[in-house]
Amino acid sequence: MAKTLDTVLLFALPASGKSEVRKYLSLLDPVLCAEDFHMGRTVQLDDFPYVHLMRRIAETLGELGQDRIFFPSMEKPFTDPRDWGTLIELLNEDHADLVARRVHEPDSAATWLFDRIDRARGKVGAPAALASLSPGVRAQVASAIEDEARDLAKNLAAEHPDTLAGKTIVLEAARGGPAGSTMPLAAPFGYRHSIGQLSPELLENATILYIWVTPEESRRKNDARADPNDPGSILHHGVPLDVMLGDYGCDDMAWLIEQSTKPGHIQIEAHGRTFDIPVARFDNREDKTSFVREDKADWRPADVEALHEGLKAALTELAERI
Repeated sequence: MAKTLDTVLLFALPASGKSEVRKYLSLLDPVLCAEDFHMGRTVQLDDFPYVHLMRRIAETLGELGQDRIFFPSMEKPFTDPRDWGTLIELLNEDHADLVARRVHEPDSAATWLFDRIDRARGKVGAPAALASLSPGVRAQVASAIEDEARDLAKNLAAEHPDTLAGKTIVLEAARGGPAGSTMPLAAPFGYRHSIGQLSPELLENATILYIWVTPEESRRKNDARADPNDPGSILHHGVPLDVMLGDYGCDDMAWLIEQSTKPGHIQIEAHGRTFDIPVARFDNREDKTSFVREDKADWRPADVEALHEGLKAALTELAERI
């Protein structure tokens, strides 16, 4: 009998359907989720809120006439690509807090976030970015993002169950490389590098559900979902075109699957070990997920069936490989 999935790394190019899948899972009857998807109640982690807040910090610094630090403009990729690793280290912290049942209620959520970002940057060899700001500038930036940073802290706390027993952690992220790249993608781009930075504790029980769309379809869906009035939304944010082409013009998941010597797995060298991570692809090249952004009352039964059966097949594959 297939086991319950402990940790699912939900990976795909932007706008491929990751967040819609998470929403669908969160609304599914727990018994049906267990029977068809081999998942307990989901506990969800995501690196997008950190990207959004780093862009908000950069935007505020630009308005103050300061170096934007993280992004040269709001339409461009990271100034320092090592910040892909910064995001992974932040996710590692979030996972460790889940396991240890640590909930953070800082007096200033913005300065708590500043310290976390600088600490994560240090772990990937990048310089502290926010500790070097003058006290006045730091205070202005903190004031500008305080409400959003506090929402982040509250949302993380809300994901903490009394126990992780019987639960399934779902960690969402997107990785890729410049359009036209050859494989393997050079660090710090791509899944091979980012997965290898995940903590051993996280990798021990990890599986990968990869939502498969082409880069062209990813760009189309990104344009379709983007709401300029809701840039921090998980379901409705848009990724700038230069980022779509420079960071997500391709990805290395198919290459990792092809290179593996163990069918149905990818092999990651990390922490002095080789991790054989079960992987399954949910084929979303013909869109099965966008309807989830609508009100549930408006969902068509045929759309729900197509999504449910596709996920059921992929997640059953994963459960049979653990």
